[in-house]
Amino acid sequence: MADQEALEQQGGGPKSDPPKPDEGIPPWMATFADMVTLLLCFFVLLLSFTNQDVTNFRKLMGSIQEALGVQYEDRSAQSVPYADTTFKERQSVRENRQIVELGVILKKAIRSKDLTHMAKVSSDKSGVMLRLSSQLLFDKGSVELTAEAKQALQMVIDSMKQTDFNLVIRGHTDGETPESVQYGSNWSLSAARAASCLRYIIEHSDIPATRMKAVGYGGSKPLLPGTSEENRQANRRVEFFYMPPGRSKW
Repeated sequence: MADQEALEQQGGGPKSDPPKPDEGIPPWMATFADMVTLLLCFFVLLLSFTNQDVTNFRKLMGSIQEALGVQYEDRSAQSVPYADTTFKERQSVRENRQIVELGVILKKAIRSKDLTHMAKVSSDKSGVMLRLSSQLLFDKGSVELTAEAKQALQMVIDSMKQTDFNLVIRGHTDGETPESVQYGSNWSLSAARAASCLRYIIEHSDIPATRMKAVGYGGSKPLLPGTSEENRQANRRVEFFYMPPGRSKW
């Protein structure tokens, strides 16, 4: 007995058995399972926010094609350019080029017909304006076209055939009381003059009527103050405004 106690004091006595391992999965596996479950819920939530259909897939494919350089205009809306602003910029550049070209065509026609004193051309990003004096187109207080008017309107017809622009014909008066029994107001006189020009273009060309319209403004949009006969003569005019196709309002 004394020998056994001495051995235990020296650390050489019999050792106790190690503790039994815990039952069930290891602690690290429980943590891993929780993380995987959370990730699964997260991706299921993301999937619920998406709408997987054929149209979206085609749009995605169109975007990939555009990004790879396969660019084309698709009016059926089955493909989306990778940069919508790029397409709009190219369309704007094309319209601006067409506007400049139409302005050059009209200016050449005015010089060839010796109408520089009666016709003016201006342009901006919205379209091209051809302004003809009412003195060239009509007698005072009348809506019947003169011989010179038919020559000028032929110029309009030729320019319309060379482009696909739409045309708005705007009649204007000087704001004074019209010297006409039939057209007793500036509104009716300006509208009738614009309609006369439109009727002539339709009757003497094959241009679709859907590309043109006539509007009467009366004396509501003067170019100059009506303080002199020269200013009032400048205000009596018919404007032919060319607008690029595709505009929602023209």
